[in-house]
Amino acid sequence: MHPEDDLSRVLGQMLDNDGQSAVLSPVKVPSVATEVADRLMTAVAVGEYLPGERLPGERELATILGVSRATVREAIGRLQAVGIVEIRRGRTGGAYVRASWTEATASAVRRTLVPRWAELEQLFDLYGLVEGMVAATAAQRRTGSDLSAIRMGLDAYASATTLRDEQLADRAFHAAVVAATRNPKIRALSQEVLTRVSLGFPVEPYGEDDRESYQRALAEHRQMYAAIADGDAELARDIATRHFTITSEIMRTMLERSLSSAPDS
Repeated sequence: MHPEDDLSRVLGQMLDNDGQSAVLSPVKVPSVATEVADRLMTAVAVGEYLPGERLPGERELATILGVSRATVREAIGRLQAVGIVEIRRGRTGGAYVRASWTEATASAVRRTLVPRWAELEQLFDLYGLVEGMVAATAAQRRTGSDLSAIRMGLDAYASATTLRDEQLADRAFHAAVVAATRNPKIRALSQEVLTRVSLGFPVEPYGEDDRESYQRALAEHRQMYAAIADGDAELARDIATRHFTITSEIMRTMLERSLSSAPDS
């Protein structure tokens, strides 16, 4: 057995040792539609889905959250009612994000993040460790084609002119790094931890259009690429572990924003 396979097994056991995660478990609350709507509003607030982007369809969301399509439909209706999404008809129809934050968002973020925060802090730590291992393994195993793919993602990120382009390029860059490990178990582990960090949605939080954060991410992408290209596993690990604190910072910023908007704040 490869060491990475054993690590994947052990970490999988760690993730599940308390039973189903509160972040990923099927929704079980008195008002399921409220919980689903809150989780979707929080996902939009932290930038998992950006303005102008189409949310996953009813069937996909029902599978992700472990609820019925009728519940998803009711939750989407609530997002529409508060102005977070608009419903478009036709061939490319669906629920499209209109705004990342409305008057209804703060309470939804509080209800979603506050009860989960202790577990999320542990997951943020684990996420950084896993992605550090991913980058280190990529540095040891990358091929010329892997480096070309990583470089393509880096160049796309550097030349992005919209937040959506940045997000897509960021995903492409990190997907290429994961692919360079040449181990499907590592890829699955990375995706599993990301999904748990991201409230059950398999996409990275991206935050608001912040030039300072973008410049930091771009610099770290360049550093990570250079370390992987040089085969410097330890440097790649250190850069990636630091880089993935961006996710926890985005989530923490949204939590703090929601708390500052509380009626008694």
